[in-house]
Amino acid sequence: MTLILLGAVAMANCAILLFFIRFWRTTRDKFFLIFGTAFLVDAVERVLVGIIPHSDEQDPLFYLIRLFAFAIILYAVIYKNRMMRQKK
Repeated sequence: MTLILLGAVAMANCAILLFFIRFWRTTRDKFFLIFGTAFLVDAVERVLVGIIPHSDEQDPLFYLIRLFAFAIILYAVIYKNRMMRQKK
């Protein structure tokens, strides 16, 4: 059951990635590309948890990968806010 849920979350992350890529292609706003990268990293992490035998989401390696994905999202928000301030 856990593998099915991991696969579903990875698939959802890939769908969200495609959603952000589509918006990036129409607007060329780097914000969407960075957000898409974060969801790609999260999808890869979920797949790795499912593929590696006897792995657990609480292992430090997987935790650090997920932390990296959240750091990418934080960077995207900070980047977008700085760009908005510079335009004023």
